[in-house]
Amino acid sequence: MQNGSNAQKIHETLEKKGKEMTFHTFLIKYGEIGIKGKNRYLFEDALVKQMKLALEPVEGEFTVTKEQGRVYVFCPEKYDFDEAVEALQRVFGIVGISPVVIYEDQGFDQMAKDVVSYMEARYPGYNGSFKVYTRRAKKSYPITSMEVSAAIGEKILDAFPDASVDVHNPEMTLSVEIRDKIYVYSETLPGPGGMPIGTNGKAMLLLSGGIDSPVAGYMIAKRGVKIEAVYFHAPPYTSERAKQKVVDLAKLVARYSGPIRLHVVNFTDIQLYIYDQCPHEELTIIMRRYMMRIAEHFARKDKCLGLITGESIGQVASQTLQSLAATDEVCELPVYRPVIGFDKEEIVQISRKINTFETSIQPFEDCCTIFVAKHPVTKPNLKVIHRSEEKLNEKIDQLMEEALASTEVIEIQ
Repeated sequence: MQNGSNAQKIHETLEKKGKEMTFHTFLIKYGEIGIKGKNRYLFEDALVKQMKLALEPVEGEFTVTKEQGRVYVFCPEKYDFDEAVEALQRVFGIVGISPVVIYEDQGFDQMAKDVVSYMEARYPGYNGSFKVYTRRAKKSYPITSMEVSAAIGEKILDAFPDASVDVHNPEMTLSVEIRDKIYVYSETLPGPGGMPIGTNGKAMLLLSGGIDSPVAGYMIAKRGVKIEAVYFHAPPYTSERAKQKVVDLAKLVARYSGPIRLHVVNFTDIQLYIYDQCPHEELTIIMRRYMMRIAEHFARKDKCLGLITGESIGQVASQTLQSLAATDEVCELPVYRPVIGFDKEEIVQISRKINTFETSIQPFEDCCTIFVAKHPVTKPNLKVIHRSEEKLNEKIDQLMEEALASTEVIEIQ
């Protein structure tokens, strides 16, 4: 435990000192994209596109390019380092962001001097352990990667006599990439991982004002799926502030997923009709079934390939296996439930990480919490549910048409 604590302190010290240096380039590292085959360029192009969009609000002109299997961000002379990094840390597909210093290739001796000057500026008086990792993308370079690492390590030890080499568990790894120029970096800031948005189709999120559904949307978006959303509004039982809360949640998710088209459905008349005609213990299940029908309507209209919900097995009465099967029955599109096996606390942790938690817990009612039975059915029988829904035949189609026709569409940026 002591060693881990010391390493953390050293890392924090390095970060603090590192801010004295100005970086004008980021090397972007990606994960799964690297193992793609002939279509890898499609994923790289999507990643570059999302990075450009993410950096648009940051002051200054940034250039994002692909070079020899790497993605680079070239920064303006003056810019906000922290703001740029935060923007990139919301781009799915990025696993690491390395601030880089680029030197001209003027031979090995000059490269060794440049690396030592980098160390002196980045880590003055460094006395921890390190290793040098060299990647020789320029295969015509006359010295092998291992020889470069050993020779540069020697020069660093000469300049920093209190430092030591540890190739197995170093406190700092100094990376040198030899290309048409020399790229030097020593820190990789974490990215969100996942796949670039738009590389895996589009899906419709059932977005409530709760904790779970924004997390579900975030998790599916992380796998490269573009997100649209539908929210069921029940005025006057739900207020305009409840609606605004959902808009705010959509904006927070959109920081990661990109723009979201939010469909706001007036569900009041349908809810009241179900409440009047159906057994109260079946209210939640039957309402959920109509929500799924409406969500699928908009999903098909907008060419989505599935629905997304924030359901977790057993969390509430409508989320038992039997209840989930009953709601799924009305859908032809697949229903994706990324938090299906999560405990509530695990979902809360992710909601805190993506900054949706504080908005989700604002005390405004949503349509699912208004008409709640005292003893809702937890193991619905589909035959019984079908018989109950037959009682709605007189008006339900008309009410559905009215709800669909009056739906408000909000473009969330």
